[in-house]
Amino acid sequence: MNNVPTDRRDGSDIELLRTIATAVIRLADASGPQALSVPYDAEAARALNGTVLACLTLGAEPPSSLPDLLLWCRTRPLEDWPLDLPEDAFGPDDRLIDEDSGEPTQLCHEWWVEGRDSAAAEFDRVIIRSAMKRCQEASSPESYSAFRRLLVTKPVLTSEMDLEIATDLYLEPVRELLARAYIPASAGYLRDGKFATCGRCGTLLTPTLDGGWWCERDQCRSRGPAPLGRELVVDEVGELLHLVRPLRHFVTGPGLAEIELERRLKSMRGLQVEMWPGYDAYDIRITFPDNHVWAIDVKDWAHPGLLGKAARPVPTEPPYDKAFWVVPQFRVDTRPDYLGIFARNRATPAKNLELLTDRALVAAVSARLRRFARTDSAEIDGQPSKGEGDA
Repeated sequence: MNNVPTDRRDGSDIELLRTIATAVIRLADASGPQALSVPYDAEAARALNGTVLACLTLGAEPPSSLPDLLLWCRTRPLEDWPLDLPEDAFGPDDRLIDEDSGEPTQLCHEWWVEGRDSAAAEFDRVIIRSAMKRCQEASSPESYSAFRRLLVTKPVLTSEMDLEIATDLYLEPVRELLARAYIPASAGYLRDGKFATCGRCGTLLTPTLDGGWWCERDQCRSRGPAPLGRELVVDEVGELLHLVRPLRHFVTGPGLAEIELERRLKSMRGLQVEMWPGYDAYDIRITFPDNHVWAIDVKDWAHPGLLGKAARPVPTEPPYDKAFWVVPQFRVDTRPDYLGIFARNRATPAKNLELLTDRALVAAVSARLRRFARTDSAEIDGQPSKGEGDA
């Protein structure tokens, strides 16, 4: 067979898993019957050939075709695949394709991006970096904040909303990037001539065969069936624009967690909260009444091991006293070993980086505010605050 993955160090099929995830994403973005026609897309051929070889090596029955491999992705949890994968590579019942909707799971997206072997996988980073550069050249941090908030709060744009955005002067430096970030919504989201948005996160819902709706965001699904937000009739709203897949998963998803954390922190008396300081050096900068500063980067990843491998120290500018990475509480509720797996896989440059849940962070902030209110020598986690011996 040709195009069989050769990087199988120590018997591990990690590279093969990345290849399969990449193939799933590419096929999900393809349109028309040619997507599953022979000859297959090169990445899909590599995924199929590699899986067949791995199965034969282990004496297991391989998938018979690309559609059969995709059926595996949808119906078989990764723990049931005859592949040599590390224990932390997946959680119980993790799949690459959602069983109900037929859409790639967030885990699949993370394995795809972890490889970063294609221009598509770099798209979100390119757009964000370009926005930073243009807003810096315009000396307008407000423009960057407006851009980030738009991607988070408006993943779907009607023609009317698009017109409103076109007149927003703050968005002028990033106007061309918005034309690349939003594309016409796929017909796969249509049911009876209507699109529907999620009442929690605002993304388009995928219609399921049982007449229900599926939200692509893990946190929404963890809270139960997707509530209907807006129903958008095609004949009434005209062309509907949808934020592209990489930006929805790696900007909108964590951005919603950032904005929810912003809301909770701003409700605390005496706390100053700044979003995306220093052109997004990190996500949230909070300043206590004694001018002690915490820097927070919010991450919303399904796979704690991949998050650990991606861990890097929080940039030192704008300056701060303590820094944290934060994940939504539901990630740990769903996978109790989440923090431990992150710590075991944490990259060496970030060996001292602490990962907290958003609930734990809010509790720590609240505790420090209470201590500060009682005494000027408040201590956080056993360490005096800055100016009184804190690092």
